[in-house]
Amino acid sequence: MRAVVIDEPGKIRVTDVPEPEAGPGQVVVEVGACGVCGTDLHIAAGEFPPTPYPIVPGHEFAGTIVALGPDVVGGWAVGDKVAVDPSLFCGHCRQCRRGRGNLCENWNATGDTVDGAFAERVAVPASTCYRLPEKLNFQQGALIEPVSCAVHGLRRLGVEVGERVLVVGAGTMGLIMSQLLIAGGAQVSVVDLAESKLGLASELGAVEVATSTKGLSRRGFDAAVDATGAPRAIEDAFDALDRGGRLQVFGVADGDATISLSPFRIYNDEIRIVGSMAVLNSYGEAVDLVANGTISAGRLISHTLPLDDFEQALELVRSGSATKVQILPSDS
Repeated sequence: MRAVVIDEPGKIRVTDVPEPEAGPGQVVVEVGACGVCGTDLHIAAGEFPPTPYPIVPGHEFAGTIVALGPDVVGGWAVGDKVAVDPSLFCGHCRQCRRGRGNLCENWNATGDTVDGAFAERVAVPASTCYRLPEKLNFQQGALIEPVSCAVHGLRRLGVEVGERVLVVGAGTMGLIMSQLLIAGGAQVSVVDLAESKLGLASELGAVEVATSTKGLSRRGFDAAVDATGAPRAIEDAFDALDRGGRLQVFGVADGDATISLSPFRIYNDEIRIVGSMAVLNSYGEAVDLVANGTISAGRLISHTLPLDDFEQALELVRSGSATKVQILPSDS
């Protein structure tokens, strides 16, 4: 079968690889769509330390079960359409036993540390599959993974009805965050350097948009979410908070990036800073949110490309000119 292989940082090819086999408790999924994530850029560049090479990347995906391994439970059958949680927590380390599997000491994830879904087919544990509602297509299904990350993030942040929230970044994650916040009754303002992205943020319910926090009429936010990972953006979000505010660092920054924040203000204004890492028991809720239309999934997908155009897809994401870019392996 055909798959994207990153042999080492900066060395990418689309090539023939062996067919995956379903081991005990596993199924083989024929991939209908797989989203390109900022993490994939880090993996391609060698900036995501858990990743071994060579690897087939791809962790935001949906497709059809085409084979079952032994000892599969859950009533799965060939032909079932599924979205797949890429999380592969060990279940026995201290963090897993505390219910914080996303911080697993033996953390693994499909497409990040083991071969993933930028391929025609992929083997995954049946326990990570979620039935895809009939009303959703594979492209919408592939957006469930980033939505599940946002669900976990907002649980960590804790936003109340009526609060004023700043979202920095109008890419896929910023727009998903905005929609969830608005659905929960928050008053959301969105900033992004690219003015071309702000129209969709407004259409999806933001009360105000601007190309910088200085361009907003509102200041003194109860909470702010950075969905960029850019140090300057994080600092601007911090500066826009009211006393008692909360800042969530949600975007993925480079591992050696640093930020400069006022420790006096953190103390004096009781600012709370929280991180949010990937997915944690949030996939089922994300399926429902996409299926019931809380997330306008289709409006977030700006480009779909065949497997052979994977490097073009990376460049679209890298350039910031796209919203969600997806690979459709079956179109290759």
